[in-house]
Amino acid sequence: MRKILILGGTRFFGKRLVERLLQDSVNDVTILTRGETSDSFGDHVHRIHADRFQANELAQAVGDTLWDVVFDNICYSPDEADQARRIFDGKTERYILTSSLSVYDFSEEALTEDIFDPETYPIRHGGRNDFTYQEGKRQAEAVFMQQASFPVATVRFPIVLGIDDYTRRLHFHIEHVRNELPIGIPNPEAHISFIRSDEAADFLYWLGCSSTMTGPFNACSDGTVRIKDILTMIEEETEKHAIIQKQTADEHMSPFGIEQSWFMDTTKARSAGYKFLNLKNWLPEQVSSLNKTYE
Repeated sequence: MRKILILGGTRFFGKRLVERLLQDSVNDVTILTRGETSDSFGDHVHRIHADRFQANELAQAVGDTLWDVVFDNICYSPDEADQARRIFDGKTERYILTSSLSVYDFSEEALTEDIFDPETYPIRHGGRNDFTYQEGKRQAEAVFMQQASFPVATVRFPIVLGIDDYTRRLHFHIEHVRNELPIGIPNPEAHISFIRSDEAADFLYWLGCSSTMTGPFNACSDGTVRIKDILTMIEEETEKHAIIQKQTADEHMSPFGIEQSWFMDTTKARSAGYKFLNLKNWLPEQVSSLNKTYE
């Protein structure tokens, strides 16, 4: 059996990862949970209870168990990374850290993994409140890649979309168009990457359980889309006109409201054998499905 631990496995793509792992009978799956979010896995998974952000609780919950793979979907700072790399020292054969497109600055060119190198990035310690989201993820990658005693791979996801997105980012745009509310978008022409929640889970599974590769990997659906094209899809579904403004009140600013293009190159993962979905094949369908939930 392959013993797998997931930190952050009770919602969104973490939950999808558990579902994907359970499709393979060789996987013995444990989720770390505070017990505040219910799950539907029943006795198909094991549970250990602890707050991932409290080092003593995490260490006690993990104990001396040996893991084949640890998936960490909820690490946001160098201190959290440092705690984890100490706690799992000698206790895991492989560690998969969920990182983010946010480690990169905006660019009109496709972003490749070598643009941000965590192995040479200067480490500064602190908690999640001490850094921006971008810097927290950069620092977390740096700690693991420079100081962990076990093999680590980091996955840089863009915005993850899905019917099950608890942050409701695509929902936001559909609701605003349906209700004829203004949407703040600084640059409607900006290109952006996305990945679907089940695709994110599948990539994590592939990297963690079907490979021995280490280092950073970009992961997003093939292709990009302009922000204004997303709104055009919504207009066609809702038969209403999107009210686009460069600046609005904060509550109306788009979660996709980037000032410049922001998208990734996935040559590294594709060259290793992974096949991504085509963004233009699934995004219109997702818009349509979400819109129907309001009818």
